[in-house]
Amino acid sequence: MRVDLAERIRQRILEREARQLGRRLRTVEHSDGTHIVIAGRSLLSFASNDYLGLAQAPELSSALTAAIESWGVGATAAHLLGGHRQPHVDLEVEAAEWLGYERALLFSTGYAANLAVLSTLLEPGDLCVQDKLNHACLLDGARLSGALLKRYRHADTAHAASLLQAEPQAAALIASDAVFSMDGDIAPIAELADLAHAQRALLYLDDAHGVGVLGEQGRGSVAAAGLDSRHVPLLMVTLGKAIGSHGALVLGSNDLIDSLMQLARPYVFSTAMPPAVAAASLASIRLLRRESWRQERLQALIQQFQPAVSQLGFRLMPSRTAIQPILVGDEAEALRLSAGLEAAGLYVPAIRHPTVPKGQARLRVTLSAAHSDTDLARLIDALATLSESSVQT
Repeated sequence: MRVDLAERIRQRILEREARQLGRRLRTVEHSDGTHIVIAGRSLLSFASNDYLGLAQAPELSSALTAAIESWGVGATAAHLLGGHRQPHVDLEVEAAEWLGYERALLFSTGYAANLAVLSTLLEPGDLCVQDKLNHACLLDGARLSGALLKRYRHADTAHAASLLQAEPQAAALIASDAVFSMDGDIAPIAELADLAHAQRALLYLDDAHGVGVLGEQGRGSVAAAGLDSRHVPLLMVTLGKAIGSHGALVLGSNDLIDSLMQLARPYVFSTAMPPAVAAASLASIRLLRRESWRQERLQALIQQFQPAVSQLGFRLMPSRTAIQPILVGDEAEALRLSAGLEAAGLYVPAIRHPTVPKGQARLRVTLSAAHSDTDLARLIDALATLSESSVQT
């Protein structure tokens, strides 16, 4: 008898609920800086990727409004069919100059950018070697390409080398997150660059969570490692996290970017992002280039947070980025801690499988330059109360 898809899906959802892995959409009714309103209640959020507090900066709002007056709301077409507007060009040119690459190409999301790069540059018979903890879109892009996908142990370049050496004839690409979104740690970029050079492989980094936060002028993980486009020839950065806007850029040589512009299906067959959003992203990048206090403020908060939380007995993961996960392990306990923080007026969601490996549930605390010392003290006090209640239980 034929399988009933609807019934299979229903059973799958029931099984997830039984394992406390069910998810629910929660509507944010209003946001004001680091505070959000859910179900009529104001919560201090430590869950946003707005690491520098730029999403509601007046400079971005002004640039967006001015561009809407000139260009309207939508781009109205794909880039190749008349949707490529001057704000898109201005953003690509400045981003390439800022990050030290020949050329940049704008995508509507980081997910689409990674699908585009991997599905376009790779083909069946090629080899794609990826970190075990890479973001899902890097894995999906490789699978879509038909290339052989092999995954090395997290941050283990020796393991990556052995995977490359096992396929010496295949054209090869190494792909890695630069900053890992659920752990907050940084890839061994210099080692990966050396490996790529030695193995004649193309190195591609996803710096979604490093750009804006790390490096001089917020130039990201590559610059922070003392490297440049010669070492990392292909780079993706997102605009919806530290940049505070929306979209993504892929940066590389003229040839690499031209191949994506002409052949990448997620680019060719997608409507261009609204020009006004590109204008807001450009305004954000210009702020980052001339002002460093946001990065400095974020680092100061990290230095306050880590020892205070460690002293409470919580297990922090090694990170010097805005992502400061508290490793819990058990899904039910992670949910309990998240609920306890929300009861205290703080929004810190629990992260569970399949977003993270089984048995590695956590609270993904993200800090922002917009958080005050009082905000941080509230979080630490609430964690102290929960720590005491755990001991008493």
